[in-house]
Amino acid sequence: MILKGKRGIITGALDSNSIAWKVALKAHAEGATFVLTNAPVAMRMGEIKKLAAETGSEIVPADATSIDELTNLFSKSQEILGGKIDFVLHSIGMSPNIRKNIPYTDLNYDYFMKSLDISAISLHKMLSVAYKMDALSEWGSVVALSYIAAQRVYPFYTDMADAKAALESIARSFGYHYGKAKKVRVNTISQSPTKTTAGNGIKGFDNFYNVAESLSPLGNASSDACADFCVALFSDYTRMVTMQNLYHDGGYSNTGISMELMEIFEGKTAQ
Repeated sequence: MILKGKRGIITGALDSNSIAWKVALKAHAEGATFVLTNAPVAMRMGEIKKLAAETGSEIVPADATSIDELTNLFSKSQEILGGKIDFVLHSIGMSPNIRKNIPYTDLNYDYFMKSLDISAISLHKMLSVAYKMDALSEWGSVVALSYIAAQRVYPFYTDMADAKAALESIARSFGYHYGKAKKVRVNTISQSPTKTTAGNGIKGFDNFYNVAESLSPLGNASSDACADFCVALFSDYTRMVTMQNLYHDGGYSNTGISMELMEIFEGKTAQ
């Protein structure tokens, strides 16, 4: 019960494959109460009402790119939960360019701006609204989900890589200001490739998932394991961790090559 008495906001729970869905279940099991939120269009596609019933949570729809809707989200959440917010999960990302199979070298720039606004600038807007409203408790924790493509080139990830790089930078920069003002921590988690609805929408995802699995000495981190890590970062046990991009990938980020991959290529060469 490491989150007993803590109040939160969890974004991005679409269906049972979502990392945010797993985080909600884990946070509930650890004693937290929270509000669930997603964009109205995503809520129509998903099963968020089922999750709300399972965790005894209320839903406050919000477009994370809208200052007005974010202001309403933090205001309503404090009313529903009975006090300031102790933790927030930012699990928001979408690229119209990827959805429409537009190559990185020929991006639609209107779509690109939407990718940045939805996937990265939304974190800045969320933090800015909370900061101005004084909506987060001292020693509160904000966690955003990222991916190693923010640091290295993954051709299939196209403009989402740029969005994740911006997301991590915002977490560092706002983490400094929020830490100085209210001791609020802001971190990103760079998660393994994970078989979520969003992940499965990326071309070639299955092949890459298998490559990452063979490179990671511990194997790919599951969505359940990521939820455990998020809960740990929400808790008081990580009070001095802030402005970090934390790799949660079974060691993938520090592995150059694995014996398994070498054996695969040795086999191909022999043929």
